[in-house]
Amino acid sequence: MEDRRPYWKVVASLFISLIGTVVFVAAGFKLIGYFMPFVIGWVIAMIANPVVRWLEKRLKIVRKLGSAIIIILVLGLIVTGIYFGFSKAFTEIKIFIDNFPEMYRQFEEDFRQIGREFQGIFHLMPAELQAGWDAMVSNMDQGMADLITGISEPTVTAAGNFAKRLPSVLIAVIVTVISAYIFIAERDEIILWSKKIAPSSLQKRMTMVVDNFKYAVGGYFKAQFKIMVVVALILSLGLAILQVKYVLLCAILIAMLDFLPFFGTGTAMIPWAVFKLLTGDYKLAIGLIILYATTQLVRQLIQPKLVADSMGLTPLVTLVLLYVGYKMGSVLGMILAVPAGMIVINMYKAGAFDYILDDVKILVKGIQKLREP
Repeated sequence: MEDRRPYWKVVASLFISLIGTVVFVAAGFKLIGYFMPFVIGWVIAMIANPVVRWLEKRLKIVRKLGSAIIIILVLGLIVTGIYFGFSKAFTEIKIFIDNFPEMYRQFEEDFRQIGREFQGIFHLMPAELQAGWDAMVSNMDQGMADLITGISEPTVTAAGNFAKRLPSVLIAVIVTVISAYIFIAERDEIILWSKKIAPSSLQKRMTMVVDNFKYAVGGYFKAQFKIMVVVALILSLGLAILQVKYVLLCAILIAMLDFLPFFGTGTAMIPWAVFKLLTGDYKLAIGLIILYATTQLVRQLIQPKLVADSMGLTPLVTLVLLYVGYKMGSVLGMILAVPAGMIVINMYKAGAFDYILDDVKILVKGIQKLREP
């Protein structure tokens, strides 16, 4: 049926809808940041709830007792993983910082060696390119010198800031644990209470948001995390065979690039291999190329099963989301941009924004009628 509302009402409705959406999104991000311990607790509850249900059905354990057991086990696994994994990573980071000046001197020597290898070609270049190269090397020297100075300075201020924030961190951890337990133990009561106080229209939209959030987080992030773990294990083994220093640190940092579409491990592995090839370290260069090819082969084998290429985003849309995410929040923004885009697009397909689009269509038709002769 054709909408016969006056145009001023359509404009007012569209304006209110847009303002309301912007305020809702802005306030939502602020509230999520403010109540982050509860958000993390809710995510833990989502992950642990299937296990609690299994304990209820199979072992006849009371839900509250099962919730407590699962929360303790989850926290125990997290603490154990942090202790063994991050302690090794922090040790490598400390050694890396201590050895950074020597590594830079080696890096500088490698650059000089590359210069000697291409000295004949370099002198054939135009004077402007030679001057630009010299300026780049000089700026790199100054930048590295400043970086070394900054690394070597005492970190008393950083330690003091961490000590000041420690009580807040402990309180946040306690609130997260308690909220996770409550979200699991009182899940049915919380859902029933929220349905009583929320209008039916809000319930519909919130259900849509939650379902799409589960799809994005439970699907995309879960699959990407599994792929990252597999790639990190392959990189750790390969770099250890190649006798590269800081194996775990390098493997984790390179594997994290797999979270970013269009990037992947090749962003680090290919330039590294080319650099070693130019410096004459052919063994390491060939090893890095083989290792990169292995990670790509394994990724292509497991990705269809884990992700099933069901992101529902075209390459152009994905690229736009990555760019917007980078402009808004650097690397973290790029990581969150794709699942956020998936949520918005799926909500659009489900009709979440029809109330805005209908008003826009009415106004467009009205403008077209005004332009008719």
